[in-house]
Amino acid sequence: MITIFVALPDGLLTLRRQGDRWLVERPLDGLPTQCIAADPRRPERLYCGTFGRGLWRSGDGGTNWQPLGRVFRSSQVMAVAVSAVEHAGDVGVVYAGTEATALYRSDDGGDTWREMDALLALPSAPSWSFPPRPYTSHVRAIACDPNVPGRLYVAVEAGALVTSDDGGTTWTDRVPGGPFDSHTLVTPASVPGLISSAAGDGYFESRDAARTWARLDEELPYRYCWGLATDPANPETLLLSAAPGPYHAHNAEGARSGVFRKVAGEPWRQVRDGLPPEDGTLASALAASPAEPDVFYAANNTGLYHSRDGGQTWERLDIPWPERARGQRPEALLVVDLP
Repeated sequence: MITIFVALPDGLLTLRRQGDRWLVERPLDGLPTQCIAADPRRPERLYCGTFGRGLWRSGDGGTNWQPLGRVFRSSQVMAVAVSAVEHAGDVGVVYAGTEATALYRSDDGGDTWREMDALLALPSAPSWSFPPRPYTSHVRAIACDPNVPGRLYVAVEAGALVTSDDGGTTWTDRVPGGPFDSHTLVTPASVPGLISSAAGDGYFESRDAARTWARLDEELPYRYCWGLATDPANPETLLLSAAPGPYHAHNAEGARSGVFRKVAGEPWRQVRDGLPPEDGTLASALAASPAEPDVFYAANNTGLYHSRDGGQTWERLDIPWPERARGQRPEALLVVDLP
């Protein structure tokens, strides 16, 4: 069953497809949800981070949630990821990142955690700073390599994209030419070594596991990149959301952003058919459907949108979009195929 999770600043929106209809639920209502991830081995096992209310876990596909309690030094959980190839028993290894910047690892499905504190010993760490709260920084995104156990990519906002090849025990610092302000990371399993970054300083790709990078955003009219998704069946098909700057991406008063598409060997092109106009639209969160080739979803302050042709044309899903969400940018979007 295709299930969509939208992390909003005041709760989690869950949509379950039943035939041609969508059943809408509002778990964690009132909580500032920030990030969400599913265990690839057991997709009914989900983790949701909140800003100020810690990490929550569901074992039944997102119907019921339990707080994990004070397991981190900070209750502001900004990023969470579960490895597809690194696991203990029948559960994947879970990584969670917080504000202030810290990374934690769980080998037992979230029951216990340990901080991977070597991250904070990197030479670039003293320079990390989040402009709206310059006294701090946070882990914005975590990507587990889908082919190499223990290989981990972590984006700190702002200041670095760093890597580990041993599950967070040791680290390689940011490299010259790499993204400085990554917001979303994508690592398609069918192209080993490929990692893509939608960053505040542009769109970047590495094809050697983040050792070297290429900036590939020459045709984009906007360079403040936010959402990113790739088709699992065709990883060279990319969708990207971008805005003129952070004010336009995140603030309803100045909202202006677009969605752009790229296929192998061709330039970026803006897609408009079925999507809302740029003016008034905050930066979209983007996701691919793991069980449906060529299917993408986009969530922004105007609603939730669906593409069946690789992101070329779109339609708005006929669901009751929360009125209070019309002035908010979704923090995260996840699509899973539940048993």
